[in-house]
Amino acid sequence: MIELKNIRHWIFDLDNTLYPNTTNLFDKIDDLMCQFIEENLSVSKEEALKIKNTYFHDHGTTLNGLMKKHDIDPDKFLEFVHDIDYTLLNKDEELGIQIEKLPGEKVIFTNGTRKHAKKVTERLGIEKHFTKMFDIVDSKFMPKPEVEPYHLLISTHNLDPKKSIFFEDIAKNLLPAHNLGMKTAWIENDDSYCKEGYDGKHVHYKVKNLIDFLTEINKNIN
Repeated sequence: MIELKNIRHWIFDLDNTLYPNTTNLFDKIDDLMCQFIEENLSVSKEEALKIKNTYFHDHGTTLNGLMKKHDIDPDKFLEFVHDIDYTLLNKDEELGIQIEKLPGEKVIFTNGTRKHAKKVTERLGIEKHFTKMFDIVDSKFMPKPEVEPYHLLISTHNLDPKKSIFFEDIAKNLLPAHNLGMKTAWIENDDSYCKEGYDGKHVHYKVKNLIDFLTEINKNIN
């Protein structure tokens, strides 16, 4: 962990990274995506689910596929799918303590919206620790793992990739970060899509528990 002593930009994905996927919060967003597709494309529930999954795998996000294939208004989609019950998340004091101890600035880099990120971090009680956020609107609706959002993140917030580490639950999203010189940490999970490429050289750390990992970092660099 001593090799992380020079890190000054701690970059975190949001969903299923800052909170465990066992909360099932993102499942609620998934359900609303299917409902949106069903209503706006006039398809069955079964077809809506198929479209959602196909576009996600082929285009990085379901939204990206809907924009390319059906000229869907991204703002309308994002507002609809993030209308969820955030009380599924509880305050995480220990996570806040460990994030606060990290030397340097903390950044959220998400394929979701800034509004969604603020609601999530507020529920977790960690919003005050994040001075910068970069969302899907900032990336001009280009999702991770396309490389352009990473360049935009770096230039917009004046980040030094050599002094950055990126935490993310989808392993392939770490590849552009690695190629740009960042350290990378994969939040372990059993989803086949998220695991794809997890054993590659672009994944520097495998994290079973984020709080435990951050605690270990802080013990070694502070």
